[in-house]
Amino acid sequence: MSAGGETPDPSSPQARLRRLTESELFSLPQWRRRILFWTGAVLVGLAAVGFAQAADWAYRVFHGVVESNRYWAFLITPLTFALLAWLTQGALKATRGSGIPQAIAALKVEDEGFRRSLLSLRVALGKMALTLAALLGGASVGREGPTVHVGAGLLYSLGRRFGFAEPAAAGRFILAGAAAGLAAAFNTPLAGIVFAIEEMSGSFEHRLSGILLTAVFVAGMVSLGILGNYAYFGQFDIGLPLGKAWWAVLATGLVCGLAGGLFARLILPSDHGLRGIVGRLRARQPIVFAAACGLALVLLSQLTHTGLYGTGYAQAREIIGGHADTVSSFGVLKFLGNIASYWAGIPGGIFSPALAVGAGLGNNLTTILPGVDPSAVALLAMAGYLSGVTQAPLTATVISMELTANQQMVLPIMATCLLARAASSIFSRKPVYRALADKLIEGYERELARRAAEEQDDEPANASAKTLAAEDPATPIPPSVAPDDHRPTPSPGH
Repeated sequence: MSAGGETPDPSSPQARLRRLTESELFSLPQWRRRILFWTGAVLVGLAAVGFAQAADWAYRVFHGVVESNRYWAFLITPLTFALLAWLTQGALKATRGSGIPQAIAALKVEDEGFRRSLLSLRVALGKMALTLAALLGGASVGREGPTVHVGAGLLYSLGRRFGFAEPAAAGRFILAGAAAGLAAAFNTPLAGIVFAIEEMSGSFEHRLSGILLTAVFVAGMVSLGILGNYAYFGQFDIGLPLGKAWWAVLATGLVCGLAGGLFARLILPSDHGLRGIVGRLRARQPIVFAAACGLALVLLSQLTHTGLYGTGYAQAREIIGGHADTVSSFGVLKFLGNIASYWAGIPGGIFSPALAVGAGLGNNLTTILPGVDPSAVALLAMAGYLSGVTQAPLTATVISMELTANQQMVLPIMATCLLARAASSIFSRKPVYRALADKLIEGYERELARRAAEEQDDEPANASAKTLAAEDPATPIPPSVAPDDHRPTPSPGH
């Protein structure tokens, strides 16, 4: 009320001006957040472009060495795997694996210490450096998952630095950074948005505001401005007419979905069966085990003309283009090479290597699909296998379309991805990224319970100074094997 006890007139110029200044359009806090989002998106775009070019350079260096003498790989790759396993035993443990599970776990747990342990600038920079080292050593890994991790870490750190540490606000920064990272890594802005909805948040509970969408757009524009308007695999004019050709949808959806689900199951940690054996070996001698995984990758590569090293981008592009110069078993061998690289626990993603496996399997399926365009079968298989691995059919559909600048295949690709998602669930009931993220969260919760029990038992005060013992589930270490608790480490808020 006014000083005279009268209610101000809502239609007066003063009231209208006050409502205008309090609106979202002119709100200073809202503009501060927008500027931070857009600045962070530019940084993510620049980091993604620089990371992509550095990754290509690293692989070219390794490829040049093994081209001159393929037996150099027997020395370089196992040593690189062993070195990376050693480097990621301590403070850089969060850099292991893809990076997408770390971003999902940080989004789901609104605890600042937990988030900082997974998304700090040190982790982001370490992720980039060690993934480049993995590619320099010939590992069968990709850069897209690490770019998502780096994007989430950069925007989260920027938000905290400028006062947006409140859990819900920090979650929006993480979500926007992850989506912007994928958009800039593949130059696929639409896929970045779909990825944020389907894979990162898992629902619409994190409102996709205009600010988040513009962050993805800005990161994509940075990539577009530097690298130009390009499709990751090039532009392919591929079609699949109705009729017998739709048998290709059934074949690729079932075969590649089952293969993707099997891959997801094999990389998830467990204390039973083969994965339990692998986990115990990895826990006892992590460095030796990583070197053995590197040696296995080299031995498998000797069975091919082009090797199984790196992302597999060149082989996948050649297969889709219909002029592949590799062995017919490339898809199966790349599948095994990806498992060896992931089991080693070294930093690196699975997106690009999964696309290469799918293209290779599609090349095999063309023999039972006469009269169908081999390029169309390879594209369907690539999308189907990615959907089987991630169990994210919308993301796999959009990525496959944007990577090849092809809209004619949208319905066959979507049908294949949906079928592959269903087939994948036979082996892996939960999407692999969320399953790995849940393992991180379970480790965090176990550590909290242990500390609470120690406090109740009046344990020594310094026991609470131990760090969060959330083992990165990139390596299949069973819960029954204790991590390196003997090594002093900082608290969760490091």
